[in-house]
Amino acid sequence: MEFCPKCGSVILGKNCVRCNYKSEKEVKLGSSQKIEAMKEIVIVSEGDGETRPTVTILCVKCKHPEAYFWTKQTRSADEAETKFYKCKKCDHTWREYR
Repeated sequence: MEFCPKCGSVILGKNCVRCNYKSEKEVKLGSSQKIEAMKEIVIVSEGDGETRPTVTILCVKCKHPEAYFWTKQTRSADEAETKFYKCKKCDHTWREYR
Protein backbone atom coordinates (compact mmCIF):
# COMPACT_ATOMS: atom_id res chain seq x y z
CA MET A 1 0.00 0.00 0.00
CA GLU A 2 1.36 3.41 -0.91
CA PHE A 3 0.32 6.77 0.51
CA CYS A 4 0.33 10.13 -1.25
CA PRO A 5 3.24 12.40 -0.23
CA LYS A 6 1.05 15.50 -0.74
CA CYS A 7 -2.15 14.68 1.17
CA GLY A 8 -1.50 11.31 2.87
CA SER A 9 -4.37 9.53 1.14
CA VAL A 10 -4.14 6.03 -0.37
CA ILE A 11 -2.80 5.71 -3.91
CA LEU A 12 -4.82 3.34 -6.10
CA GLY A 13 -3.14 2.28 -9.31
CA LYS A 14 -0.98 5.32 -10.16
CA ASN A 15 -3.34 8.07 -8.88
CA CYS A 16 -4.09 9.48 -5.46
CA VAL A 17 -7.82 9.17 -4.75
CA ARG A 18 -8.02 12.61 -3.10
CA CYS A 19 -5.72 15.05 -4.89
CA ASN A 20 -4.92 13.29 -8.22
CA TYR A 21 -1.19 13.06 -7.46
CA LYS A 22 0.51 10.86 -10.08
CA SER A 23 2.78 8.12 -8.73
CA GLU A 24 5.67 6.78 -10.78
CA LYS A 25 4.96 3.18 -9.88
CA GLU A 26 1.66 1.33 -10.10
CA VAL A 27 0.28 -0.11 -6.88
CA LYS A 28 -1.68 -3.31 -7.41
CA LEU A 29 -4.52 -4.05 -5.04
CA GLY A 30 -5.19 -7.58 -3.91
CA SER A 31 -1.73 -8.82 -4.75
CA SER A 32 -1.01 -11.91 -2.71
CA GLN A 33 2.17 -12.46 -0.82
CA LYS A 34 3.75 -15.87 -0.67
CA ILE A 35 3.60 -17.40 2.79
CA GLU A 36 6.64 -19.44 3.64
CA ALA A 37 6.30 -22.80 5.32
CA MET A 38 6.06 -22.74 9.08
CA LYS A 39 9.24 -23.93 10.72
CA GLU A 40 7.81 -24.72 14.13
CA ILE A 41 4.36 -25.50 15.44
CA VAL A 42 3.63 -24.71 19.08
CA ILE A 43 0.57 -26.15 20.78
CA VAL A 44 -0.74 -24.13 23.71
CA SER A 45 -3.02 -26.05 26.00
CA GLU A 46 -5.66 -24.46 28.17
CA GLY A 47 -4.17 -22.68 31.16
CA ASP A 48 -0.74 -22.19 29.61
CA GLY A 49 0.42 -18.62 29.40
CA GLU A 50 -2.18 -17.04 31.68
CA THR A 51 -1.29 -13.37 31.23
CA ARG A 52 -4.32 -11.58 32.61
CA PRO A 53 -3.74 -9.00 35.33
CA THR A 54 -4.70 -9.85 38.89
CA VAL A 55 -6.55 -7.80 41.47
CA THR A 56 -7.30 -8.10 45.14
CA ILE A 57 -10.97 -9.03 45.36
CA LEU A 58 -12.77 -11.74 47.32
CA CYS A 59 -14.07 -14.64 45.28
CA VAL A 60 -17.83 -14.87 45.77
CA LYS A 61 -17.59 -18.67 45.93
CA CYS A 62 -14.45 -19.65 47.94
CA LYS A 63 -13.46 -16.24 49.44
CA HIS A 64 -9.92 -16.42 47.96
CA PRO A 65 -8.52 -12.85 47.90
CA GLU A 66 -7.08 -12.79 44.33
CA ALA A 67 -8.65 -13.03 40.90
CA TYR A 68 -7.77 -12.43 37.26
CA PHE A 69 -9.80 -9.77 35.48
CA TRP A 70 -10.64 -8.60 31.96
CA THR A 71 -13.19 -6.26 30.44
CA LYS A 72 -15.51 -6.65 27.48
CA GLN A 73 -18.10 -4.46 25.80
CA THR A 74 -21.23 -6.61 26.26
CA ARG A 75 -23.89 -3.94 25.79
CA SER A 76 -24.26 -0.99 23.43
CA ALA A 77 -21.27 1.29 22.87
CA ASP A 78 -22.71 4.16 24.89
CA GLU A 79 -22.89 2.00 28.04
CA ALA A 80 -20.03 1.00 30.32
CA GLU A 81 -18.06 -2.18 29.72
CA THR A 82 -18.51 -5.32 31.82
CA LYS A 83 -15.66 -6.44 34.07
CA PHE A 84 -15.12 -10.19 34.42
CA TYR A 85 -13.26 -11.89 37.26
CA LYS A 86 -11.86 -15.43 37.51
CA CYS A 87 -10.69 -16.74 40.87
CA LYS A 88 -7.04 -17.83 40.90
CA LYS A 89 -7.85 -20.70 43.30
CA CYS A 90 -11.18 -22.27 42.27
CA ASP A 91 -11.53 -20.83 38.69
CA HIS A 92 -15.02 -19.51 39.49
CA THR A 93 -15.91 -16.72 37.04
CA TRP A 94 -18.26 -13.82 37.78
CA ARG A 95 -18.97 -10.41 36.33
CA GLU A 96 -19.53 -6.89 37.54
CA TYR A 97 -21.45 -4.26 35.61
CA ARG A 98 -20.18 -0.73 35.89
